[in-house]
Amino acid sequence: MLVNMNGQLLPKEKAVVSVFDHGLLYGDGVFEGVRAYNGRVFRLTQHLERLYDSAKAILLTPPLPLEALRKEILRTLAANGLKDAYIRPVFTRGPGDLSLSPASCPRASYFIITDRIRLYPEATYRDGLALITVPTRRNVSEALSPKIKSLNYLNNILAKIEATQRGALEAVLLTQDGYVAECTADNLFILRKGRLLTPPTWQGALEGVTRQAVLELAEKRRVSAVEEPITRYDIYTSQEAFMTGTAAEIVPVTALDGRSIGDGEPGPLTKGLMRDYRDLTRREGDRIPAARKTRP
Repeated sequence: MLVNMNGQLLPKEKAVVSVFDHGLLYGDGVFEGVRAYNGRVFRLTQHLERLYDSAKAILLTPPLPLEALRKEILRTLAANGLKDAYIRPVFTRGPGDLSLSPASCPRASYFIITDRIRLYPEATYRDGLALITVPTRRNVSEALSPKIKSLNYLNNILAKIEATQRGALEAVLLTQDGYVAECTADNLFILRKGRLLTPPTWQGALEGVTRQAVLELAEKRRVSAVEEPITRYDIYTSQEAFMTGTAAEIVPVTALDGRSIGDGEPGPLTKGLMRDYRDLTRREGDRIPAARKTRP
């Protein structure tokens, strides 16, 4: 596997960052998770726009323009001969001193990883996933906006650890006020009384690219899909539930805190949206160029 380090393609064993990089020392950086299907990178523009918005929000000057990063991502995929892949572009503040100040970092760095990923067993997509609610609460938006996809994921990781300790693959994070924010790595949707609901981004949910795609697909199915604050009670009494995320795609949720959702099986709307999303990802996106042959 080749990793793109500031424009240089290196074997993964040699793709390293400085121990003085503030992305490593302080989580000072931003990233994206992108997917490629059948030779196309799905919604690359939306992902890159979110990456550059995240960088702007933390006053990080991108190390290269958006269109240049797009070309580097496609070049990295081609170099690795990948048509189906998970892509991780990362901006770090770059090397500096041991102070917190970004002023000690003269230039931001970037790297691009292209690989494969599987978050959940295949049976999960057929049978559904049981979630639990964990004690760790979502960071308040005034402290760290959920719209910033930063390298500081400790809030999510602590919640993931709590889920793992209780034998669950995934968990629901609540806001400080007790409303549902999202899961540790995915957005959450429920179908309740004929409406498809998802927590609003201002309340602690990431502005997910897959989330937006599902809202659009639901509209095509003439299903009322809205952002609205929801509680655990709303999930307990919903007819269907599912998670969305770039890596996870759409995952049916069949239980929360020991309460079955609906009849305890993935619902018809969930299954339909899974099919719709699968079809969408295979016909939309930036084409990956053919790998260039190198001379021996």
